[in-house]
Amino acid sequence: MKRQQLHQFAAVFSLLAWLLAQCGSGQLLPFKAANLGGWLVTEGWMTSSLFDGIPNKDLLDGTQVHFKSVSLNKYLCAENGGGSTLVANRRNPRSWETFRLWRINETTFNFRVSNKDFVGLADEGEGFKVFAHAAEPGPNETFVIVQNAGNPSRVRIVASDNLYLQAIMENYVVADYLGSPDEWGDEDPSVFEMHIIKTLQGEYQLTNGYGPVEAPKIMKNHWSTYIIEDDFRFMSQHGLNAVRIPVGWWIKYDPFPPKPFVGGSLQALDNAFAWARNHDMKVILDLHAVPGSQNGNHHSGSRDGFIEWDDSRILETVSVIEFLAQRYCDHPSLAAIELMNEPSAPGVHLHTLMQYYKAGYDAVRTYTATTYVILSNRLGLANSTELLPFATGLSYSVIDVHYYNRYSDYFQSMNGRQNADYIYKRRSKQLKEVTRDGGPLIFVGEWTADLYLNDTKKEDYRRFAKAQLEVYGKATFGWAYWSYKCEEKYWSFKWIVENKYMQLS
Repeated sequence: MKRQQLHQFAAVFSLLAWLLAQCGSGQLLPFKAANLGGWLVTEGWMTSSLFDGIPNKDLLDGTQVHFKSVSLNKYLCAENGGGSTLVANRRNPRSWETFRLWRINETTFNFRVSNKDFVGLADEGEGFKVFAHAAEPGPNETFVIVQNAGNPSRVRIVASDNLYLQAIMENYVVADYLGSPDEWGDEDPSVFEMHIIKTLQGEYQLTNGYGPVEAPKIMKNHWSTYIIEDDFRFMSQHGLNAVRIPVGWWIKYDPFPPKPFVGGSLQALDNAFAWARNHDMKVILDLHAVPGSQNGNHHSGSRDGFIEWDDSRILETVSVIEFLAQRYCDHPSLAAIELMNEPSAPGVHLHTLMQYYKAGYDAVRTYTATTYVILSNRLGLANSTELLPFATGLSYSVIDVHYYNRYSDYFQSMNGRQNADYIYKRRSKQLKEVTRDGGPLIFVGEWTADLYLNDTKKEDYRRFAKAQLEVYGKATFGWAYWSYKCEEKYWSFKWIVENKYMQLS
């Protein structure tokens, strides 16, 4: 047989295998989907109004702050990033001078430093010196931030001994000052300027911010109103045949998840499956937040932005996948289960990730032979094809890639036409690079029609959206727009369709 005939035979065989996979799984590929982002996993930028009622909402878990001594004009610092005493000798703040808040209530916090130690007190016999060397926070690692009523960025810090911290000298920070609550002068060594440099607004921040009494009310109202059956009707009527639903690891423990998370999201997910069935849509379950956080982002359920998911968390994470697979394996609307969303490189090691992916895949296969299992590519410093050899050996496997013309200075000055050209030239090439004969299917699990430039014309948005629909429409598993609803209107599938910025053929 000639080489050309062999290639033709291989192409036909690959096509037949793909068609048989669709038939065997009961799916009609490729999917056209929307993400139900900001619903069962909170993302503050999408639903910022949810946070409005939190007392002192600027100081939530994971808020990163610098403290500058007003008398020394230098910043507090945990030398070597932790495992040392606190000093006040830095003119310019960087990572060692950054403290991450763990919120106990609206004024009381633990301070975590860059090596993940906690700041606390140790009795040195001459006042209390301040150290950053505790692996876990306890009573000695608890501080109260007292903000000046007229200038909230000017603060005092009360330690667990009920005395104020003061930076007497650059290398001498102690908690031994009785203080005067009415004195906030520049010569006072107990006064600091607090600079907020980064915040997190995720599910942990929301529920812990409201506390155990108010958080259940807020969350249950949000879950019952943000997405309703009419939204599934709208999506079905406007060309979508699936939804990708992000969930957090705590859903496994519903109705009594670990604090501060609150119960009720599982019932909302059950409702979504019923609505999908009513409107002939499929559900792609996405474990968006895993124990310990796989990327440190607000949408990963992180408390403070550190990436702490590793091989010690594999069994717990697999148990969540097993819970979801067992609960929904017989539901006719289940199309796929995504084992993890957006693991970060190099924070999540490839070997550990593949070890988890294999265990998670096996957990799904215990309950269903034909539900697709989706493996998310790592974001960051990772090769987009690194999972292909591994996934090729797994039946009904899918690789998830996320394509955003954002999060890089490269895109900031590009107009609509330039963004569209980038899709046709660069994204199309990237999609082809991960699409292999006989390999896993490919899913563009997140993309948006939003552009960096704020004064962009409607036609530019339409051109950009059209380009992505054409290119991502070639993805063998399909695509999912981020997101179905969002306060940022161009990120909202519902808004751009209603306002004719995008139309599915």
